[in-house]
Formats: sequence, C-alpha cells, structure tokens
Amino acid sequence: MIRFLVRTAIFIVSAAVGLLVTAAVVDGFEVTASGFLTAVLIFAVIQSVLSPFIAKVTARNAAAFLGGVGLLSTFVALWLTTVIGDALTIEGGATTWLAATVIVWLATALATLLLPIILVKTGVEAARDRN
Repeated sequence: MIRFLVRTAIFIVSAAVGLLVTAAVVDGFEVTASGFLTAVLIFAVIQSVLSPFIAKVTARNAAAFLGGVGLLSTFVALWLTTVIGDALTIEGGATTWLAATVIVWLATALATLLLPIILVKTGVEAARDRN
C-alpha cells in the first residue's frame, strides 16, 4: 500500500513538474495559479488511465508505434484537460500543441525517473543522520 502511495505521489509531482516547465517554456501554454492543482490532478488521472489503454491497443494493432504511446497519451491527456476545466489553456495552433506535448512528456518522464533517486538519497541521508 505504501509503495502504491509513493508511486502515486511521484506521478502527481511529475505531472506538476511537466505542466510547470511547459508553462515556463511554451508561449500559449498557460495554467492558472488558482486551478493548478485541479489541472495537475485531471491531467495525471487521464494520463494514468490512457497510457496502459493506448499501449495495449497499439501493441495489439500496430506494434511499430509503441514508442509513441507516451507522446500520444500526453497529447490526449492535455487535450482532455483543456476540455474538462478552464485551468489549462493551449493557444497558438499546431506548433504550440506539438511543443507542449513533447515538453510535458519529456519533463514528466525525467521527473518520474529522478524523483525516486532523490527520495532514496534523502532517505539514506536521514537514516545516517539518525545513527
């Protein structure tokens, strides 16, 4: 149960990092301060549901496209997040959508990779300090 909660927290934090980095880098990608948490949670939930579904459908029907599952699920999750709420807006056409998709995907992937390493390092240092 604790492992599930830690993974969920890492996924939510990585989604927040992805949205924040993209908002800072891409013109036309805006997340309101008041709706940031809502946008993160909507995006994270949609992404966590879509990724396995798209991966399964792709593996069954077009295995050559498995590498693009993350990008596709990120795009769809961003689109649905903009449709569901008003905390996230993406304006500026296809270039903005493409840049946002790639940057959110990359930042989220890096955060998902690095956060557990940072947490383990912090935990080991805390354990050493206690001894």
